[in-house]
Amino acid sequence: MKLKAKIVLLAIVPFLAAIASIEIGVRREATALAQTQHATTQAAYMTSKEIELKHYVELATSAIAPLYEASQDNARDDALRRTRALDILEKMDFGKDGYFFVYDMHGRSLMHPREPDLVGRDLSELRDPQGVPTIRKLLAAASQGGGYVRYLWHRPSTGKLASKLGYVVPLERWGWMIGTGIYLDDVDTTLAHIDERAAMNIDRTMMWIDAIALAGLAAIALCALVLNVTEYRSADAKLKRLAQQVVESQENERARLSRELHDGISQMMVSVKLLLESALARFERSETRVPAAEAALSTSLTRLGDTLREVRRISHALRPSMLDDLGVAAAIEQLTRELSEQSGIEIGFTQIAHTHAPALPDAVNTVLFRIAQEALTNIVRHAHASSAALALEIAHDAVTLTIADNGSGFDVTHAFVGRRSGVGLRNMRERVEALGGTLALSSQPGHTLVTARVPLGVGTTELPTRSLQETSL
Repeated sequence: MKLKAKIVLLAIVPFLAAIASIEIGVRREATALAQTQHATTQAAYMTSKEIELKHYVELATSAIAPLYEASQDNARDDALRRTRALDILEKMDFGKDGYFFVYDMHGRSLMHPREPDLVGRDLSELRDPQGVPTIRKLLAAASQGGGYVRYLWHRPSTGKLASKLGYVVPLERWGWMIGTGIYLDDVDTTLAHIDERAAMNIDRTMMWIDAIALAGLAAIALCALVLNVTEYRSADAKLKRLAQQVVESQENERARLSRELHDGISQMMVSVKLLLESALARFERSETRVPAAEAALSTSLTRLGDTLREVRRISHALRPSMLDDLGVAAAIEQLTRELSEQSGIEIGFTQIAHTHAPALPDAVNTVLFRIAQEALTNIVRHAHASSAALALEIAHDAVTLTIADNGSGFDVTHAFVGRRSGVGLRNMRERVEALGGTLALSSQPGHTLVTARVPLGVGTTELPTRSLQETSL
């Protein structure tokens, strides 16, 4: 794993671990808080309902209290008073499902305003779907002086079983149990809404934490991307500078070798040739002729001349002196002439220099010459062309070199990438891009065009003012 990837992981993993820990802790605390809120709200709501029920029962007992107290003094009309008390209780209600019920202490229904068919029936054995004896629970609470009971009962407005909280008190002298109740559906609905809102708040908090985590990851990724791009650009710039230094060192070494060959070895070989020619002349002028020696000297002179020409050719290929003395146009013209003579391909050269065109720097001269040299070499070796043309245009802001041929062409899409890519084309592009220029290629069977354009700086020296000049082979 690369160092940059390790650094990114060291930044991301602890961040994700911290976010996950925070999310788990916040969810746990929020859930505990929601449960506490649920329990507190439920207790408060139930307490208020219990107080409300007790108040209702007290109102009911207060309404029949005169009848109940009068029966103590006069038992003769007790049955009539009980009937009147039941009528009063039957007419008392609170809301659609709020009513009072009366049972005797044996479980027989004496009054039920919402379910009159139950009146007169013994309901002591009545059980809910869970098997709990409902009326017995109510009677047990009443026998202890009154109390609250939770049970299941049919809700009149819906006809379905629902949880109910009842409050009952005894009327001992009459042997009655009087009570009322409220259905807990509303309480459960209210608590369900509270739980739903709490869950939504928890989910919203988690979403915020996730959004913060994503924003943090995006920031880390952006920083990593910026760091990667910065390092890539720095490395690319260093690589380009290194490539340029390599090219410069190669050109310097070529120039040095060219000078050594031209000024050293070439001069020594010329001296040897002169000595051999002098020796051969003496043999020819002497009275005693040695044909074998003369033939050997003549052969040596021929081979030495061939070697001298080869050395000069190599010296010229390494770094033509004309490039430094007369400029890139003269060097390219000489190159086209030599390659045309050697290969038999008709190669033309045209130079176009605009008025007030600047003089080309040495670096530009070298790059343009090497591009021309590489392109012509490719034409001679691979293009199977019968003719080619080069044009050098020097304007005030840029210099453009175009090389065209009528050869077989090549696939431009694979010119710089893939197995079919060539080192020469990549070198040409790198040389031009090192000077801030561009290299364009277009190729098809019968026509291939290579265009190299290099911008010129404002501070370059101008060439002597002259009209449009063209030189062609």
